[in-house]
Amino acid sequence: MWLRAVLGAILTAMGLGQLVSWPAMPDILAAYRIGPAVVLPWMAAVLILAELAGGLWLLTRPRSCALTPVWIYTGVAVTWAGLAVQAFARDLPVDNCGCFGRFLTQRLGWFVLVQDALLLIYAGVLLRATRKARARAAAATSAR
Repeated sequence: MWLRAVLGAILTAMGLGQLVSWPAMPDILAAYRIGPAVVLPWMAAVLILAELAGGLWLLTRPRSCALTPVWIYTGVAVTWAGLAVQAFARDLPVDNCGCFGRFLTQRLGWFVLVQDALLLIYAGVLLRATRKARARAAAATSAR
């Protein structure tokens, strides 16, 4: 339960930071060189909406056994980790990883990669814990 609330708070903070940084988000994502400029505002919008929806859901319903917010969190974590790994492997100069928009900026390096790896580990923990909770709830319901 506490992990869902903490990760919900982080995801919500990411979404809010990026939303407030909306004019800068396409340029931040452009540093990753992942596609044409016309796609970047759409990618930023999807990331922000996913972060806010998943984060608020996890934050406001930490005892929920719903898998949807966990999968949203996992998708966001995989997206940011994928962006970071490919940029790092290509030795791209990314001055701001963009996780919190123009706030809490971090240059892409090993520290950001470790943070992304931790977010992926937490995604696995969340998935496993949620599936176990759902199985326990189903067993309790069928035992009645």
